[in-house]
Amino acid sequence: MAAKTWKFGHNVDTDQIIPAEYLTTGDGKKLAAHAFAKVRPEFAEEVKEGDVIVAGDNFGCGSSREHAPRALIGAGISCVIARSFARIFFRNSINIGLPLIEADVYDRLKEGDEVEISFEAGVIRNHTRGEEYKFAPLPEFMQKLLDSGGLIPYIKKQK
Repeated sequence: MAAKTWKFGHNVDTDQIIPAEYLTTGDGKKLAAHAFAKVRPEFAEEVKEGDVIVAGDNFGCGSSREHAPRALIGAGISCVIARSFARIFFRNSINIGLPLIEADVYDRLKEGDEVEISFEAGVIRNHTRGEEYKFAPLPEFMQKLLDSGGLIPYIKKQK
């Protein structure tokens, strides 16, 4: 199933994803109502379940709070594709079940492109442009975490 892309720039920090004044809850749906409130005020109203974020370098820099990936999950974001991620954001996202792809496709994907992602094959299909882009799939263990819905559900399944 194809998903719409939302394009952001470089060094998108966690305060841009979810401004600090909305950190009064850990509930993803409540956080999602304020996602990108100061940089893309239309985002929370227009984002659809399954949409994908495309960004440049260092996505998720800033604080180590899990609120930013929780807000994206709550908004229905199915995946974030970026050239690179801040390491703590990367790990927090995987641990709570938000798939991330590190791929140098920032200049090839445009806002609103319809994409389909095969995590197993390591392929992003751009239906809008009729192109395919390859990426290195996540290590098997990280993919198992995502398939389980994150670290806590994964651990519960092991019991």
